[in-house]
Amino acid sequence: MGRAVTVRVPAKVNVQLAVGAARPDGFHGLANVFLAVGLYDEVTATPADALRVTCSGPDASQVPLDTTNLAARAALALAERYGVAPAVHLHIAKDIPVAGGMAGGSADGAAALVACDALWGTGAGRDELLALCAELGSDVPFSLVGGAALGTGRGERLTPIEVGGTFHWVFAVADGGLSTPAVYAEFDRLAAGAEVPEPAASPALLAALRSGDPGALAQALSNDLQPAALSLRPSLADTLAAGTEAGALAALVSGSGPTTAFLVPDEETGRKVAEVLTASGTCREARVAVSPAPGACVVTP
Repeated sequence: MGRAVTVRVPAKVNVQLAVGAARPDGFHGLANVFLAVGLYDEVTATPADALRVTCSGPDASQVPLDTTNLAARAALALAERYGVAPAVHLHIAKDIPVAGGMAGGSADGAAALVACDALWGTGAGRDELLALCAELGSDVPFSLVGGAALGTGRGERLTPIEVGGTFHWVFAVADGGLSTPAVYAEFDRLAAGAEVPEPAASPALLAALRSGDPGALAQALSNDLQPAALSLRPSLADTLAAGTEAGALAALVSGSGPTTAFLVPDEETGRKVAEVLTASGTCREARVAVSPAPGACVVTP
């Protein structure tokens, strides 16, 4: 066993989130087009006498440090699968917004799996790790894979997507989080009595990703959870408007929110939009990032 293994893992943005009707198991069928973006958490696994989780970085106080944390659950799942004692200290260095619709918790789960696999020498193959990821949560497999992918089922069944260029983003971080279950419940409430179409990936959006054309992608962005997020947090509409007026090509709520995402044509515009958003008083901070980004990877031997 090594002394410590650190894994870096990206945030995500949903450039399309098509949501179907609630299934009998309580989940919703999805056509979820993920892009990994260059905002990262790092999870370091170190041998210990027992499982322990610590966290540092923005909003670290909001991160649970018990076995409800996806990183802890990942370590326990891998240990059980391979008959290893889950004696590990997991330290999460947060930079992905907490409860912000950018899969920060899911990212930590994927990173912990990779880190513990390397630390313990369990030798889990990629398919085994992906299966464990899917057991942990719908967004966890994509955090492992990164890049760009279409997630179907409840989002855990991934098909890689070709991306023909680099896309520039600004992310406006809101004060406080939004509960993903609460947003889905609001989606169900708003959709009550209406026919919810079967979710499917947009051909125009997939073509825009292949071409690397930010203008075409801007025309195709969509998020079926956005009305529900805005219903629960109406102030997000002001953030979306501020970023659009500052020069963003398009704006949308990231996943279940409350982080909002702004597609911009280039790095210079991104800096300008971030400055305007920060000064607008409609968000806590604004971050620039590019996509696609690689999935979970070991950054220390």
